[in-house]
Amino acid sequence: MIIGLVREVKESEDRVGLTPDAVRAYVKAGHTVLVESGAGKTSGFSDAAYKKRGAVIIDSAKEVWHKSKMIIKVKEPVRSEYPLIRTGQILFTYLHLAADEPLLKTLLKKRVSSIAYETVRDETGLPLLKPMSEVAGRLSVLEGARFLYKNNGGNGLLISGVTGVNPAKVTIIGAGVAGSAALQNAYGLGSDVTILDINEKRLDDLKQIYPKLTTLISNEANIIASLKDADLVISSVLLPGKKAPKLIKKAYYKDMKKGTVIVDIAIDQGGSTEVSRPTTHSEPVFKVSGITHYCVANMPGIVPRTATIALNDATLKFGLEIANKGLEKSVEENPSINEGLNTYKGYITQKDVAESFHKEFITFESLR
Repeated sequence: MIIGLVREVKESEDRVGLTPDAVRAYVKAGHTVLVESGAGKTSGFSDAAYKKRGAVIIDSAKEVWHKSKMIIKVKEPVRSEYPLIRTGQILFTYLHLAADEPLLKTLLKKRVSSIAYETVRDETGLPLLKPMSEVAGRLSVLEGARFLYKNNGGNGLLISGVTGVNPAKVTIIGAGVAGSAALQNAYGLGSDVTILDINEKRLDDLKQIYPKLTTLISNEANIIASLKDADLVISSVLLPGKKAPKLIKKAYYKDMKKGTVIVDIAIDQGGSTEVSRPTTHSEPVFKVSGITHYCVANMPGIVPRTATIALNDATLKFGLEIANKGLEKSVEENPSINEGLNTYKGYITQKDVAESFHKEFITFESLR
């Protein structure tokens, strides 16, 4: 199979879909890998490193898209890339289609077989979402703490506090991979942390690990109460494949402290506040009713080398299986890849995506 790797063009996205070592694995398996010149530069991978491992370096993204059977990316194609997508192509990347109807329509029109990292599921959960959720969770505390500083529009708080001065209060909504990663950083920095989740067993387990942690069952009353005292809010709620629930209402803001920072990790799936909208690393925040919102849709993009290596460690075996067996056979034989298949032959093959837009859901098996 001819595999294509292009430079990410989404603003402030410095990750790349394949490391040179991943390219070597594809080449060793008998595939051809076309790499757009400069694709890995911002992640610290030179053209020479890719070439040394067997890649063919191509000057233009257009040529890579045109010649490749499968395109491997990090982020979903942006509008400028839509014309480059070839009819019948395989696309293996993060897609978040429940929050991106224009892209969904493009993939359906071009009969693209799209496998979304975020809906691939196995016995461990969501293996291709997990590494980036962990990165985003860790970053959420570091980035959120930055906007508590007075020079960044915050209340002038040091998240850890100092001797004789209380630390900042951090509220984390959702105790999954991202929320747990945020907890580890926030607790490690000495902040006063409250975490909410609907899974009581999960909360009990976290309490054993972090004795000073405050745990609450996630419901409207507890969310309202915890927001009132919070200096930093990390929202990491996730409904795989679906739009994020709007758990943080604008009406709650009147009782919150002005200058509170909300980091909305769920922005890829539409965001978990009523006012969330995607932002970029160049302009990461906006304010509503005195509350600062950090809604960067590609948070791990600012630590591209760490994020790219972690992502490839997870995605490589699935990508190789698709390349080695072909799309249809890999979907038939591997339930995880079947779960990841969002569109096929002009149909939506992922139930949650279909429900998000009130469109017909067709199983892959019925289209064979």
